[in-house]
Amino acid sequence: MNADALAGILIPFLGTTAGSACVFLMKKELSRSVQRALTGFASGVMVAASIWSLIIPAMDQAEPMGQLAFLPAVIGFWCGILFLLLLDSVIPHLHMNAQTAEGPRSKLARTTMMVLAVTLHNIPEGMAVGVVYAGLLSGSANITSGGALALALGIAIQNFPEGAIISMPLHAEGKSRGRAFMDGTLSGAVEPVGAWLTILLSSLIVPAMPYMLSFAAGAMMYVVVEELIPEMSEGEHSNLGVVMFAVGFTLMMALDVALG
Repeated sequence: MNADALAGILIPFLGTTAGSACVFLMKKELSRSVQRALTGFASGVMVAASIWSLIIPAMDQAEPMGQLAFLPAVIGFWCGILFLLLLDSVIPHLHMNAQTAEGPRSKLARTTMMVLAVTLHNIPEGMAVGVVYAGLLSGSANITSGGALALALGIAIQNFPEGAIISMPLHAEGKSRGRAFMDGTLSGAVEPVGAWLTILLSSLIVPAMPYMLSFAAGAMMYVVVEELIPEMSEGEHSNLGVVMFAVGFTLMMALDVALG
Protein backbone atom coordinates (compact mmCIF):
# COMPACT_ATOMS: atom_id res chain seq x y z
CA MET A 1 0.00 0.00 0.00
CA ASN A 2 1.48 3.37 -0.98
CA ALA A 3 1.54 6.50 1.16
CA ASP A 4 -1.36 8.18 -0.64
CA ALA A 5 -3.64 5.19 -0.08
CA LEU A 6 -2.62 4.92 3.57
CA ALA A 7 -3.33 8.62 4.12
CA GLY A 8 -6.62 8.28 2.25
CA ILE A 9 -8.00 5.52 4.45
CA LEU A 10 -6.92 7.36 7.62
CA ILE A 11 -8.52 10.70 6.71
CA PRO A 12 -12.11 9.65 7.60
CA PHE A 13 -10.91 8.23 10.93
CA LEU A 14 -9.22 11.54 11.74
CA GLY A 15 -12.55 13.27 11.09
CA THR A 16 -14.26 11.06 13.68
CA THR A 17 -11.42 11.61 16.17
CA ALA A 18 -11.54 15.39 15.77
CA GLY A 19 -15.31 15.40 16.23
CA SER A 20 -15.07 13.21 19.33
CA ALA A 21 -12.59 15.70 20.81
CA CYS A 22 -15.43 18.26 21.02
CA VAL A 23 -16.29 16.62 24.34
CA PHE A 24 -13.21 18.38 25.81
CA LEU A 25 -14.16 21.76 24.36
CA MET A 26 -17.90 21.98 25.04
CA LYS A 27 -19.49 21.88 28.47
CA LYS A 28 -23.05 21.10 27.46
CA GLU A 29 -24.61 18.38 25.34
CA LEU A 30 -25.39 19.38 21.77
CA SER A 31 -28.84 20.93 21.44
CA ARG A 32 -31.49 19.08 19.48
CA SER A 33 -31.33 21.71 16.72
CA VAL A 34 -27.57 21.31 16.35
CA GLN A 35 -27.90 17.51 16.26
CA ARG A 36 -30.59 17.82 13.59
CA ALA A 37 -28.41 20.14 11.53
CA LEU A 38 -25.32 17.92 11.78
CA THR A 39 -27.29 14.78 10.96
CA GLY A 40 -28.84 16.47 7.93
CA PHE A 41 -25.40 17.57 6.77
CA ALA A 42 -24.00 14.04 7.14
CA SER A 43 -26.97 12.64 5.20
CA GLY A 44 -26.36 15.01 2.31
CA VAL A 45 -22.68 14.12 2.11
CA MET A 46 -23.40 10.38 2.11
CA VAL A 47 -26.10 10.60 -0.57
CA ALA A 48 -23.88 12.70 -2.86
CA ALA A 49 -20.91 10.38 -2.27
CA SER A 50 -23.07 7.37 -3.09
CA ILE A 51 -24.10 8.89 -6.42
CA TRP A 52 -21.01 10.71 -7.71
CA SER A 53 -18.23 8.65 -6.17
CA LEU A 54 -19.79 5.18 -6.34
CA ILE A 55 -22.87 4.59 -8.52
CA ILE A 56 -21.88 6.74 -11.51
CA PRO A 57 -18.33 5.27 -11.63
CA ALA A 58 -19.87 1.78 -11.36
CA MET A 59 -22.04 2.43 -14.41
CA ASP A 60 -19.14 4.01 -16.31
CA GLN A 61 -16.98 0.93 -15.73
CA ALA A 62 -19.81 -1.34 -16.92
CA GLU A 63 -20.25 0.67 -20.12
CA PRO A 64 -18.97 -2.21 -22.34
CA MET A 65 -22.16 -4.07 -21.37
CA GLY A 66 -24.13 -1.63 -23.49
CA GLN A 67 -27.80 -1.31 -22.54
CA LEU A 68 -27.20 -3.61 -19.56
CA ALA A 69 -24.56 -1.31 -18.06
CA PHE A 70 -26.97 -0.56 -15.22
CA LEU A 71 -27.08 -4.21 -14.13
CA PRO A 72 -23.92 -4.36 -11.95
CA ALA A 73 -25.01 -1.16 -10.19
CA VAL A 74 -28.48 -2.54 -9.49
CA ILE A 75 -27.19 -5.89 -8.25
CA GLY A 76 -24.43 -4.37 -6.12
CA PHE A 77 -26.78 -1.72 -4.70
CA TRP A 78 -29.31 -4.33 -3.56
CA CYS A 79 -26.57 -6.51 -2.08
CA GLY A 80 -25.40 -3.52 -0.04
CA ILE A 81 -28.93 -2.84 1.18
CA LEU A 82 -29.46 -6.47 2.19
CA PHE A 83 -26.03 -6.67 3.89
CA LEU A 84 -26.80 -3.69 6.14
CA LEU A 85 -30.29 -5.05 6.77
CA LEU A 86 -28.67 -8.26 8.01
CA LEU A 87 -26.21 -6.41 10.26
CA ASP A 88 -29.04 -4.25 11.56
CA SER A 89 -30.88 -7.43 12.55
CA VAL A 90 -28.05 -9.33 14.25
CA ILE A 91 -26.17 -6.54 16.08
CA PRO A 92 -27.83 -5.04 19.18
CA HIS A 93 -27.69 -1.26 18.91
CA LEU A 94 -29.44 1.89 20.10
CA HIS A 95 -29.94 4.91 17.87
CA MET A 96 -29.47 8.40 19.20
CA ASN A 97 -32.50 9.77 21.10
CA ALA A 98 -34.22 6.36 20.91
CA GLN A 99 -35.52 4.56 23.98
CA THR A 100 -35.77 1.04 22.56
CA ALA A 101 -32.78 -0.91 21.25
CA GLU A 102 -32.85 -2.69 17.89
CA GLY A 103 -31.49 -6.11 16.97
CA PRO A 104 -31.48 -9.18 19.22
CA ARG A 105 -32.14 -8.88 22.94
CA SER A 106 -29.01 -7.97 24.84
CA LYS A 107 -27.82 -7.07 28.33
CA LEU A 108 -25.28 -4.60 26.95
CA ALA A 109 -25.18 -1.18 28.54
CA ARG A 110 -27.13 1.61 26.86
CA THR A 111 -23.95 3.55 26.09
CA THR A 112 -22.34 0.46 24.53
CA MET A 113 -25.30 -0.01 22.20
CA MET A 114 -25.13 3.67 21.23
CA VAL A 115 -21.50 3.17 20.18
CA LEU A 116 -22.48 0.02 18.27
CA ALA A 117 -25.13 1.98 16.36
CA VAL A 118 -22.51 4.47 15.13
CA THR A 119 -20.01 1.67 14.42
CA LEU A 120 -22.66 -0.12 12.37
CA HIS A 121 -23.14 2.76 9.98
CA ASN A 122 -19.40 3.42 9.76
CA ILE A 123 -18.90 0.01 8.13
CA PRO A 124 -20.15 1.02 4.65
CA GLU A 125 -18.13 4.23 4.77
CA GLY A 126 -14.92 2.27 5.36
CA MET A 127 -15.85 -0.12 2.56
CA ALA A 128 -16.52 2.79 0.20
CA VAL A 129 -13.09 4.35 0.80
CA GLY A 130 -11.39 0.96 0.58
CA VAL A 131 -12.99 -0.08 -2.70
CA VAL A 132 -12.20 3.27 -4.32
CA TYR A 133 -8.54 3.13 -3.27
CA ALA A 134 -8.39 -0.52 -4.32
CA GLY A 135 -9.48 0.58 -7.78
CA LEU A 136 -6.97 3.41 -7.79
CA LEU A 137 -4.08 1.11 -6.80
CA SER A 138 -5.04 -1.43 -9.46
CA GLY A 139 -4.81 1.22 -12.16
CA SER A 140 -7.56 -0.49 -14.11
CA ALA A 141 -10.76 0.91 -12.65
CA ASN A 142 -10.77 4.46 -14.13
CA ILE A 143 -10.57 6.01 -10.66
CA THR A 144 -8.38 9.08 -10.20
CA SER A 145 -6.39 9.99 -7.11
CA GLY A 146 -8.42 13.21 -6.91
CA GLY A 147 -11.69 11.31 -6.98
CA ALA A 148 -10.52 8.93 -4.26
CA LEU A 149 -9.32 11.87 -2.14
CA ALA A 150 -12.65 13.65 -2.63
CA LEU A 151 -14.51 10.66 -1.23
CA ALA A 152 -12.13 10.36 1.75
CA LEU A 153 -12.42 14.08 2.51
CA GLY A 154 -16.20 14.07 2.14
CA ILE A 155 -16.61 11.17 4.56
CA ALA A 156 -14.14 12.80 6.99
CA ILE A 157 -16.17 16.03 6.92
CA GLN A 158 -19.39 14.20 7.76
CA ASN A 159 -17.57 12.06 10.36
CA PHE A 160 -16.66 15.19 12.33
CA PRO A 161 -20.22 15.91 13.47
CA GLU A 162 -20.83 12.18 13.97
CA GLY A 163 -17.89 12.03 16.39
CA ALA A 164 -19.34 14.95 18.36
CA ILE A 165 -22.86 13.50 18.28
CA ILE A 166 -21.65 10.25 19.89
CA SER A 167 -19.09 11.56 22.41
CA MET A 168 -21.17 14.42 23.84
CA PRO A 169 -24.21 12.27 24.78
CA LEU A 170 -21.94 9.58 26.22
CA HIS A 171 -20.45 12.17 28.56
CA ALA A 172 -23.95 13.43 29.40
CA GLU A 173 -24.92 9.84 30.29
CA GLY A 174 -22.21 9.75 32.96
CA LYS A 175 -18.98 8.71 31.24
CA SER A 176 -15.84 10.74 31.83
CA ARG A 177 -14.73 13.06 29.06
CA GLY A 178 -11.73 10.84 28.34
CA ARG A 179 -13.82 7.68 28.12
CA ALA A 180 -16.46 9.39 25.97
CA PHE A 181 -13.71 10.59 23.64
CA MET A 182 -12.21 7.10 23.38
CA ASP A 183 -15.59 5.48 22.69
CA GLY A 184 -16.40 8.08 20.04
CA THR A 185 -13.00 7.58 18.42
CA LEU A 186 -13.21 3.78 18.52
CA SER A 187 -16.63 3.88 16.86
CA GLY A 188 -14.82 5.18 13.76
CA ALA A 189 -11.94 2.68 13.92
CA VAL A 190 -13.95 0.23 11.83
CA GLU A 191 -13.51 2.54 8.82
CA PRO A 192 -9.73 2.30 8.30
CA VAL A 193 -9.81 -1.40 9.23
CA GLY A 194 -12.56 -2.10 6.70
CA ALA A 195 -10.80 -0.01 4.06
CA TRP A 196 -7.49 -1.79 4.66
CA LEU A 197 -9.09 -5.23 4.36
CA THR A 198 -10.80 -4.16 1.15
CA ILE A 199 -7.51 -3.00 -0.34
CA LEU A 200 -5.83 -6.27 0.67
CA LEU A 201 -8.44 -8.09 -1.39
CA SER A 202 -8.04 -5.71 -4.31
CA SER A 203 -6.78 -8.41 -6.66
CA LEU A 204 -10.11 -10.21 -6.22
CA ILE A 205 -12.23 -7.06 -6.15
CA VAL A 206 -11.02 -5.33 -9.32
CA PRO A 207 -12.86 -7.66 -11.75
CA ALA A 208 -16.03 -7.02 -9.75
CA MET A 209 -15.35 -3.32 -9.14
CA PRO A 210 -18.71 -2.03 -10.49
CA TYR A 211 -20.53 -4.39 -8.14
CA MET A 212 -18.36 -3.40 -5.17
CA LEU A 213 -18.75 0.33 -5.77
CA SER A 214 -22.53 0.06 -5.93
CA PHE A 215 -22.52 -2.35 -2.96
CA ALA A 216 -20.91 0.38 -0.83
CA ALA A 217 -23.43 2.89 -2.20
CA GLY A 218 -26.36 0.66 -1.25
CA ALA A 219 -24.98 0.15 2.25
CA MET A 220 -24.54 3.90 2.76
CA MET A 221 -28.01 4.68 1.42
CA TYR A 222 -29.48 2.16 3.86
CA VAL A 223 -27.88 4.04 6.74
CA VAL A 224 -29.13 7.39 5.46
CA VAL A 225 -32.75 6.30 4.99
CA GLU A 226 -33.03 3.96 7.99
CA GLU A 227 -31.22 6.10 10.55
CA LEU A 228 -30.03 9.57 9.61
CA ILE A 229 -33.11 11.00 7.90
CA PRO A 230 -35.47 9.88 10.71
CA GLU A 231 -33.13 11.45 13.28
CA MET A 232 -32.94 14.61 11.19
CA SER A 233 -36.75 14.90 11.02
CA GLU A 234 -37.90 13.84 14.50
CA GLY A 235 -39.35 16.26 17.02
CA GLU A 236 -40.80 19.66 16.16
CA HIS A 237 -41.17 20.43 12.49
CA SER A 238 -38.04 22.15 11.24
CA ASN A 239 -36.51 22.84 7.85
CA LEU A 240 -33.03 23.07 9.37
CA GLY A 241 -32.17 19.43 8.68
CA VAL A 242 -33.30 19.71 5.07
CA VAL A 243 -31.25 22.86 4.49
CA MET A 244 -28.16 21.23 5.99
CA PHE A 245 -28.80 18.11 3.90
CA ALA A 246 -28.62 20.36 0.82
CA VAL A 247 -25.40 21.96 2.11
CA GLY A 248 -23.77 18.57 2.65
CA PHE A 249 -24.98 17.27 -0.72
CA THR A 250 -23.68 20.25 -2.71
CA LEU A 251 -20.36 20.30 -0.82
CA MET A 252 -19.69 16.63 -1.56
CA MET A 253 -20.81 17.05 -5.17
CA ALA A 254 -18.48 20.02 -5.61
CA LEU A 255 -15.56 18.16 -4.00
CA ASP A 256 -16.01 15.15 -6.27
CA VAL A 257 -16.24 17.19 -9.46
CA ALA A 258 -13.44 19.62 -8.50
CA LEU A 259 -10.97 16.94 -7.37
CA GLY A 260 -12.10 14.09 -9.63
